[in-house]
Parts: sequence; C-alpha cells; structure tokens
Amino acid sequence: MRALLAIDIQNAIVETKDFKTELKNIEAIIQDFEKKNDPVIFVKNLADDPTSPFHAEKESSAIHSSIKKYAKDVIEKKTPSAFFQTNLAKKLEALNVEHLFIVGFNAEFCCQFTAIAAYDRGYKVTFIEEATGTVNDAEIYEMEGLDIRDFVGTVLHWSNVIEVLDQDEYRQTYMGSSRNG
Repeated sequence: MRALLAIDIQNAIVETKDFKTELKNIEAIIQDFEKKNDPVIFVKNLADDPTSPFHAEKESSAIHSSIKKYAKDVIEKKTPSAFFQTNLAKKLEALNVEHLFIVGFNAEFCCQFTAIAAYDRGYKVTFIEEATGTVNDAEIYEMEGLDIRDFVGTVLHWSNVIEVLDQDEYRQTYMGSSRNG
C-alpha cells in the first residue's frame, strides 16, 4: 500500500510568499490519493515556545485553509523528521504502507529529513518536487542563484534510493495520464 505525507502546510509557512502553484499541485495529489482510497497523512510542526509561530495555540500553526478540508489524519511533530518521537511509524505499519509520497514545506528541512528517515526505515519513497516549497531563498543561504527545491530534488535523486518526480512525471507514472494544465 502507498500513503501520502503532506508536511507542514501551515499558515506560518504558506502565508510568507506566493505558493499558489505548490498548493494547487499538493491538492491535486491529495485528491488522487483520496480517489484511490489511499491514506493521506498530514504532518504538522508544533513548538513549545509560546512566541513561535508554530505554537499550538496560534492560528499561524494551523493547517492552511486552502487544504484544511483534507486534513482528517494529522501527526504532530517537533523536529524536521515526521518520524522522530511521533506515532507515524506505528500508523503506517497498521495501514501496511510500503511506499510513501512526500509533499509540503520546507523542502530542505522537513520534507528532506522525512524522506531520508522514511528510506532508512525501509519504505520506498517518492518525493514530488513541484509539490514542495520553501520560505527560504538563495540569499538566506548566501548561495547566489541557488534553487533550493531543485537542489534538494537533485541530491535526493542522485542518492539512487529516493525517487524524485516532477508533477507530470508523477501523473504519468502513478496516475496513467499527463496533466492538461
């Protein structure tokens, strides 16, 4: 069985810049999984610090309204890995999941850490690059011209252990069609 992990699609991230394309891609993938009755598990970052935008009592920590209606199953985490000190592994085992698909934010942190942790736990992992995003940019990392999402996708792809697809490749490989924009 396969499952989708929708990572950190929270107000504190989504409201920082224009993520319309990423949100559209994420929603399309969620709908694909729901049509096939495959599990969709949301992962939500929470912080203990009451001043953090990820503090549980703040609206900024909530799942973004554009996608919230799909968030029926939510795992809460406090680190970049959706597996570390959460019940995700038990949930996936109970569902007999063998293949995880990763979408969400931030590509270079929670999405990448979770993808690697999933592989390390024996899952087949597919990272859908165009359904991930990040609030960060080349300036933050002091690396002129850096496309963070592409860099993360390339590193994961070159690992030869994590499948990295763009939106059309995902649709062709797993849905049997291309997307008509």
